Amino acid sequence: MPTKVTTRKRSRAEAEAEKPVLSSEDEFEIPEINGDEDSSDDSDFTAGDEDSDEEEEFSSGAEDEEEEQDIDSDEIPSEDEASPKENGTADHDASGDEEAEPADNVKVVTGADGNPRHIYPEIEPVYDSDDTDAEETNTIGNIPLEYYENYPHVGYDINGKRIMRPAAGKALDTLLDSIELPKGWTGLVDKNSGAALNLTEEELEIVKKLQRSEITDEGFDPYPDMVEWFSSKVEQMPLSSAPEPKRRFVPSKHEQKRIMKIVKGIREGRILPHKPQAETSQEPEFYDIWADDAPPKPDHVMNIPAPKLPPPTHDESYNPPLEYLPNDKERKEWEEQDPEDRDKNYLPRTHKALRLVPGFNGFIGERFERCLDLYLAPRVRRNKLNIDPASLLPKLPSPDDLKPFPTTCATVYRGHEGRVRSVAADPTGVWVATGGDDGTVRVWEILTGRQVWKLKVSSDEAVDSVTWRPTTEGRILAAACGNEILLVVPPIFDFEEETQGKEILSAGFGYAANRQGKKEAPGIWSKPDTALEEEGVVVTITVRKTVKYIAWHRRGDYLVSVSPEDVRRAVCIHRVSTHLSQTPFKEKSVTKGIPQRVQFHPSKPLLFVATKRYIKIYDLAKAELSKTLKPGARWISSIDIHPQGDNLIVGSYDKRLLWHDLDLSTKPYRTLRYHDKGIRAVSFHRGGFPLFCSSSDDGTVQVFHGRIYSDLMENALIVPLKVLKGHKITAHLGVLDVDWHPKQPWLFSAGADGTARLWN
Repeated sequence: MPTKVTTRKRSRAEAEAEKPVLSSEDEFEIPEINGDEDSSDDSDFTAGDEDSDEEEEFSSGAEDEEEEQDIDSDEIPSEDEASPKENGTADHDASGDEEAEPADNVKVVTGADGNPRHIYPEIEPVYDSDDTDAEETNTIGNIPLEYYENYPHVGYDINGKRIMRPAAGKALDTLLDSIELPKGWTGLVDKNSGAALNLTEEELEIVKKLQRSEITDEGFDPYPDMVEWFSSKVEQMPLSSAPEPKRRFVPSKHEQKRIMKIVKGIREGRILPHKPQAETSQEPEFYDIWADDAPPKPDHVMNIPAPKLPPPTHDESYNPPLEYLPNDKERKEWEEQDPEDRDKNYLPRTHKALRLVPGFNGFIGERFERCLDLYLAPRVRRNKLNIDPASLLPKLPSPDDLKPFPTTCATVYRGHEGRVRSVAADPTGVWVATGGDDGTVRVWEILTGRQVWKLKVSSDEAVDSVTWRPTTEGRILAAACGNEILLVVPPIFDFEEETQGKEILSAGFGYAANRQGKKEAPGIWSKPDTALEEEGVVVTITVRKTVKYIAWHRRGDYLVSVSPEDVRRAVCIHRVSTHLSQTPFKEKSVTKGIPQRVQFHPSKPLLFVATKRYIKIYDLAKAELSKTLKPGARWISSIDIHPQGDNLIVGSYDKRLLWHDLDLSTKPYRTLRYHDKGIRAVSFHRGGFPLFCSSSDDGTVQVFHGRIYSDLMENALIVPLKVLKGHKITAHLGVLDVDWHPKQPWLFSAGADGTARLWN
């Protein structure tokens, strides 16, 4: 065998010498890839050639080992001899006849053309860092695998051998069923090579971490040790280099105050620094279950004691009295009733001794119902409020501090036959005039109480209203009787005052005669008959219906009258200087109700008209409606205006006294309910005293303190002062009219009992 190998080697060397000279680059080129050799080389090889090749490889490997053992260190060729020349020619070119020997790791075979062919071993690269430049297993490049669908291979390796297609389809399924799935198997196929894509150990570990929602970075600790940035341990270096604040060196004033409070409590005995603890006794505690107060328990929000059962009654006794024992009829009725309809679930029975009382058969059920009620029934803690009732009342000044005001009856004026319907005090404060159902007008002296003058106006009609002219020039008294208004100068004054009053009333006769027209006037001015003229009556004004109320203007030139029965001409304004009368409202729709009372404003050209439910304020200068007040009363009986003109009081038949602030609202500021029956009259004091009053059918007069402040931000002060009682109730009527003294805190009242009274 060695001899055969040596002869083959020499023949190859001789054939190599006959080849043309190759450069170093051609010497290392691969014929299959560059196309130097014919593709039919593979078919020319036989089995004998393969065997000879294996024998040559084995013998050449043995000879190489022998040669390496025989060569000494001095026989190793130098680099100059082993390396090729710079011009790319081999060494045998220079020597000419010397034969070129191939390298030991190169296999030389005879090609199809008879020329020797070099087969170089596969290169096994070693990658120490990464595999970014590693060669792909598929050597066909980017050629799609669809081109090899009809072939059993998918490409060629570096040696030109076919790369067979991996098993697929039924063969793969059969193989997978016969063997276990490899670790990292995914079932995916590489699009370039057709091979299975399996996961590595590292990739499998990453997938497991992702499934557990963990961080995939190696070395990451999900539970690191807590770093105590602020702890009780004093560090050598502070976290901040800022200087210490001054407050850490200065004593705290707040702490000093708290300490002083504690020291003060210790000195006063409220705080015991060394309070001895109460000794707890180990003995069991007993208490009375029927006591009024349950045993004390620690206070807690959820500690709501259960309600106690009522104590047992007589019929629950073992030996109740005989009147508690049921008879046969009652026992039968109790037994026939349903258990739910019975008043009690037992019947009283008598026993000679307590030891003979049998057990209650419904004891378990009763205790269960009791426990069920305590468990299911909601309980609420109710805190008792210890409030003094006096603290809930408004803090009003004492009536003793608000004097003077009328308290007692000083004078009673008697003489009228029947009711006294109206009363009015003279502006000078000397006389008081009254009018009653007997058709007379009487003038009384205030201080003595004697009657100084009397005028019989009518025997059929009552005198419903009397009032004095508000000015001191000319003492004129106006009285309303039926459908006539009488302007009277009583003959009780001196000659000059009487003459002045008559001249004021008589000056309008000539003016009225020149202004007579075809149209019927609402009021007819005329001279009275001789009898009335001798009594002091100067002028008589006749209207269509009965006059119930009259009021003067502050200057004394205008007089307004109210006739509720006359729908179209209920309100008439009469002028004394011209003897003319006019109706400011032509129709009822203007006032929207029957007028009950009318008043002039104390300082402005305003007219207040009170209907049953509303109070309308009219501007006489502009002839328009200015404001509508809504007292909320069912039937207004009387009104009066404060001397300053910003407040108004209203009396109603539904027992309410209403205070209106005109600047505040159209609704009442305060509602007073002190009367038991309807209110007949109300009045403000016009002499400088903060007083007002109201009279009612209950026979009383209520006196109030009503102070108005100049500060608009402060409300009026209303204080009830006194209840004046003295008038008798006659035919369900009490005090019909009231009026104040112009200078003193005195009050005049007219009652249905036929008397007028002075209160001071």
